[in-house]
Amino acid sequence: MFFEQIFEEKLAQYAYVIGCQKSGEAVVIDPMRDIDRYNKLAAKHGLTIVAAADTHIHADYISGLREFAARGVKVYASDEGDENWKYEWLKNSDYNYELLTDNDTLKIGNIIFKAVHSPGHTSEHISYLVSDGATTDEPMGICSGDFVFVGDVGRPDLLESAAGMEGLMEESARILYKSLDKFKDLASYVQVWPGHGAGSACGKALGAVPDSTVGYEMRFNNSIRAAITEQDFVNFILDGQPEPPLYFVRMKRDNKMGPKVLGDLPKPQKMTADEFVSAVHSNESAVVIDTREREAFMANHLKGALFAPVNKAFNTTVGSFVMEDKHMYLVVEEDTLHEAILDLIRIGLDNISGYITPSELYAKQDLEVVTTETITFSEFDGYNETGNYRVLDTRKESEHATGAVPGALNFAHTRILENLDKIPADKPLLVHCQAGGRAAYTSALLQKHGYEVVLIADQVEPYLQKRNLMVKA
Repeated sequence: MFFEQIFEEKLAQYAYVIGCQKSGEAVVIDPMRDIDRYNKLAAKHGLTIVAAADTHIHADYISGLREFAARGVKVYASDEGDENWKYEWLKNSDYNYELLTDNDTLKIGNIIFKAVHSPGHTSEHISYLVSDGATTDEPMGICSGDFVFVGDVGRPDLLESAAGMEGLMEESARILYKSLDKFKDLASYVQVWPGHGAGSACGKALGAVPDSTVGYEMRFNNSIRAAITEQDFVNFILDGQPEPPLYFVRMKRDNKMGPKVLGDLPKPQKMTADEFVSAVHSNESAVVIDTREREAFMANHLKGALFAPVNKAFNTTVGSFVMEDKHMYLVVEEDTLHEAILDLIRIGLDNISGYITPSELYAKQDLEVVTTETITFSEFDGYNETGNYRVLDTRKESEHATGAVPGALNFAHTRILENLDKIPADKPLLVHCQAGGRAAYTSALLQKHGYEVVLIADQVEPYLQKRNLMVKA
């Protein structure tokens, strides 16, 4: 049996290529949208991907299932769950597909995949028990998707907190509690191959180790250990879940109704400074995304530009700040352009209309630029105590609860856009987060929307500790 786990660091996502060397066939489970990477991997090992399967309707990235279907590959998806969460784009389509329910199997060469309905994170979620049929019918491992992670389980609140379906959070947690009985019945040696790792917003305490075993998770997974009673589990799993990025609701919709078939990657036009500025000014739906480092951006940037370096936060930041109908113009270095494009299409932002390098744009003499005032916490009191400012904390609610500046507004940076009507513009804003990164992204967004801001590019905890504002556990 061929087995390879593919990790996408920025979205902390795992996909799996599993194949039979005898037949030369392989399946990919939970592929992302840029599917050529999986085909190349399979070909490198003498395999052809003949099937693709999803564990559930994903919220954090565009699935590659439709891309495979559009190329004639057979795709598998869940037909479990309630009527609100079906793969609408597959039903009655001309694609080569099969919808699976609990205990259904598919076979690729000698490899057997058995679907296990494992709801809670989502109602339609299925996991796949994987057996090497050349040796035994007993499962070697489970592709657990967002059911069980290393050190955690899939959060059951997303349909409510991200997709806006009120009243489902506690019910989903109780369903997840019951689903764990199936996991507990597996042999302790069965390997756990999760859909995400540390850094994903699909759980609150995911481990960085890429795989585990049922026995290990039964002993050391805090979420499973918390399931002494159903109510204990519900209380534990719903407490402290981070605010989901704003784009999650769009991913749920697109993966349910059908994402656009991408085919080739977008090829944005390289522009001169004059062309770039003219295009931005003439297009009401234009959004400039400036990918330079923080100090350079804050010192001097195009008026209305968003700040988003192509780092681990790029998907989350741009996905939460830019709507899908906008046309994006990138200020980006040539050697980073491809990475930025991949990051954007993976979250369904395909309208990349043009780009320019920073040196070429900012060499333009008559460019309309602005700065963002930046201070540290050593200067903060001198500003705050005048009464002429409001404080905005862009940390997660759970972080804010551990200690905060008195009177500070608190909205996670990934939810700022939907809360603009709750942020007064009558005074300049002193914007901070844990260490300055999220506050910097937010400051640019707020400036774009007409707010006056002062960025606090500093760590907040030493300030809070010095003033006894930290909450003791």
